[in-house]
Amino acid sequence: MHHRGVYLHPLFARLSQAERSAIGRVCERRSYARNETILAPNDWTRSFYCVESGLVRVVVQGRDSAQEEAGVTTDFIRRHDFYLGGSLSEPQYQAVHRLIAVLPCTLYLVPVVAMRALCERHHDIALNLLEGVASRMNVLRRQIRRVSSLSSEEMVGRVLHKMTQIAPAGHEVYDKRVTQGVIASYAGLSREVVNRTMREMERRGVLLRDAQGVHVPQEFAGTDFGAPPSVDEQGHE
Repeated sequence: MHHRGVYLHPLFARLSQAERSAIGRVCERRSYARNETILAPNDWTRSFYCVESGLVRVVVQGRDSAQEEAGVTTDFIRRHDFYLGGSLSEPQYQAVHRLIAVLPCTLYLVPVVAMRALCERHHDIALNLLEGVASRMNVLRRQIRRVSSLSSEEMVGRVLHKMTQIAPAGHEVYDKRVTQGVIASYAGLSREVVNRTMREMERRGVLLRDAQGVHVPQEFAGTDFGAPPSVDEQGHE
């Protein structure tokens, strides 16, 4: 079956129609419900994962894997983003992370061998993938610094602001289906601390919940945890 979504992916925009059609034919399209596990640690897979719609989080599993949101969220994969969990040198790899659907989502499973063949023929595709990996590593390093240096309220505020960018439900609003557990796992805080901090923000009128979602105030953009991304963060924050 030909999958037009991956056919139109920006990464493949410069390919010939024949090559785009070929990659579309070998990809598998799958849909996942909210909170569904897409890939589990130690699973073997022959695919890289590209998000067509929705939001996926990358989790380093905690000790209690039975908990609904156990583990630490290290990254989010948005529309058109790839999860490259293994090397191009082998046709399959064993996952070290858990991929979980934050929101209902649709993904394309792109065979590793097909991606490798494209990279061998088109070096710009390989460079774009490498740049994406490097950008994600930079985001992770910045996140680790924030966890160690910001107060709990600053950290929660920073993550809430990020949610308005990666799970938007309007201007300065994020999708209310993003749970406090997800926020806690990315902020490096307990769910209880996040719950208490957000309730206090609501009490002060800083946050507002309604049918549209969770409204994060514009003034967050004037703080350290809500500032617009710097030049090296733009498009990756």
